[in-house]
Amino acid sequence: MEMYYTIIIFMFGTLFGSFFNVVGYRLPKGESIVFPASHCPNCNHKLKGWELIPILSFLCLGGKCSKCKQKISWIYPMFEFLTGCLFALSYILYGFSIDFIIALIIVSSLLIIIVSDLRYYIIPDEVLLIGSILLLLAYCVKGGWTLALSALINGAISFAIMFAIKCLGDFLFKKESMGGGDIKLLFFFGMIFGWPLSILSIFLASFIGLPISLYILYKKNTHVIPFGPFLSMATLIIFFSNIQIDMIIQWLTF
Repeated sequence: MEMYYTIIIFMFGTLFGSFFNVVGYRLPKGESIVFPASHCPNCNHKLKGWELIPILSFLCLGGKCSKCKQKISWIYPMFEFLTGCLFALSYILYGFSIDFIIALIIVSSLLIIIVSDLRYYIIPDEVLLIGSILLLLAYCVKGGWTLALSALINGAISFAIMFAIKCLGDFLFKKESMGGGDIKLLFFFGMIFGWPLSILSIFLASFIGLPISLYILYKKNTHVIPFGPFLSMATLIIFFSNIQIDMIIQWLTF
């Protein structure tokens, strides 16, 4: 039965992954996430129901639009698969519980942010606001107003530290070193697992992003690299690996 639930949640996750991709693509442009219906970006062919099946439709179409035969990026099915896996992992770790709901809120928010920041270098305020409100409501259900208030305080501390890092970077490099969205993102991270681990996410994100950034700098000759996706990946790693700050201290003092 557990395997059955895991598979069902994975399938729902792939559907949400397709939707998150639309939200991340349209929201920063101020477009409706409902209208117009999903279509080919090359020929505007309105996708039929069978063309909207996550992963399978991509495979059946051979990775091409059914009308204009333009290639469809492999990123779409990979993103749907990733979302399905993260939804399934959330269920495996937490079962049907309030922690499962919290995990889905975090996963959903961060995946939309990854899509948006990669495409437009924008972290939508709407996603952070809605994600933060949903987290607070979930915390109230789990531990009452005390837990919710603690999350807000940790978020504020994380925001302040990230803002100080940005000011230092601006001073040292004599230009904007970090976008405002990244600072707001740390508020969200602080709410998730407290300010100490939210600061750890900065260092882990830098470690993850360094080789990728060097590759992008070499291939595309650009100095504009979004940091939000790396921060989001670091946060997902910390969250799902259940790293605690006392574990970090033990490792450092071993």
